[in-house]
Amino acid sequence: MSALRPIAITSLAEEAFGKLVQAITSGEFQPGQKLSEAQLARQLGISRGPLREALGRLEGRLVMRTPRIGVRVIDFSYEDLEQLFLVREALEGMAARLAAERMSDAELTRLQDLLAHHASQPALASGSAYHQQSQDQDFHFAIVRGARCERLERMLLDELYYQLRIQRLRSSTRPGRAQQALTEHREIVAALATRNPDAAEGTMRRHIRNARLSSVSALKSEPGEGAGAGRKGDGPQASPRRRSAGKSA
Repeated sequence: MSALRPIAITSLAEEAFGKLVQAITSGEFQPGQKLSEAQLARQLGISRGPLREALGRLEGRLVMRTPRIGVRVIDFSYEDLEQLFLVREALEGMAARLAAERMSDAELTRLQDLLAHHASQPALASGSAYHQQSQDQDFHFAIVRGARCERLERMLLDELYYQLRIQRLRSSTRPGRAQQALTEHREIVAALATRNPDAAEGTMRRHIRNARLSSVSALKSEPGEGAGAGRKGDGPQASPRRRSAGKSA
């Protein structure tokens, strides 16, 4: 079902922002695809003003605007993707280290329950994909919040994860990756439960490295990919509009 249904609440720009994030990160729009403001406004049942405000918030996160061309979903070169995952490995490794020391027993129990919920999803049970639809249902979000480090949380949740959610969807549909990711998530929870920061960080870093290899393989295997891979300036960071680090989603 499309996320782009008519909006019927007061904060039009905020709701449009959320629906666009959901549509892009769920694969409804493909990386590099041009977005029609007129069509989006019709689908959402709003005027172009709130829509443009929402798209403005997404610039440098999930979309990029090019003069005389318009707005497109961000696309990635191999170099962009490698850099995103290298930064993610470092930051999430630290988040896991802190979470091993700071997460409560109740939070760890909720994390285990969350994985049980994930495992019951038909797509994951069949091994076809690993969908984490919202921040509240996202395994990695829960660990970052459990780290109790506001600056680290902003860097990951308000910035890096927007772009990575597109790649996570791509990667999780590769044969075997969904079940492998679930197994790795369970290993991370087990390491967190030992309250051993080194073990938690090491397990998380291995998981992110595997995710990076899977995502790069997924990008390379897509038709038409590779011609411009690795060229500086070809990807989403070519001309992003910088936003305040404290801007909430």
